[in-house]
Amino acid sequence: MRCLSALVIGGVMAAVLLSAPANAEPQRTALLGVHLQNDNEGYEPTSDAERNRMKAIAAEFEKLLTASGRYTFVPVPASEQQKIDAGQLVGACGGCEYDYGRALNVDHIAWIRVQKISNLILNINVYMADVADEKVTFIHSVDLRNNTDESWMRGLNYLVQNYLLPSPQG
Repeated sequence: MRCLSALVIGGVMAAVLLSAPANAEPQRTALLGVHLQNDNEGYEPTSDAERNRMKAIAAEFEKLLTASGRYTFVPVPASEQQKIDAGQLVGACGGCEYDYGRALNVDHIAWIRVQKISNLILNINVYMADVADEKVTFIHSVDLRNNTDESWMRGLNYLVQNYLLPSPQG
């Protein structure tokens, strides 16, 4: 049932995004961070390579959305990022993400959660929300096979290009 709900939400959001005027001003957006949920932290602690991959997909996410002309990213000051990192998990904090968005004076907020089930099975989850309406406007996930720089980047690119920013022809 959750998969069906996510598909319906994703389809509705794609229709909304595609119906937006082509000459609309880019939406001011803040990426609140990338969080790794390592389901086997006790057996295999999060590696430096995984921490670097989180930074790399954050940069790629911003790059891809900025290149679309639909979004412009507002940098999150270090002091605000420290508050975000020290607080409850974004998306599971009872609305704290909207408070961060208002503090940053942005239209949309985004966050990414990577779940590492094992070195073979991971998934990337991307969330976006409208700050003024306090509503999540995009949720989608892609599964990865293999815990490498290439698999993380391919997964993120696939999600963005096929679900968040699909081409008008596709």
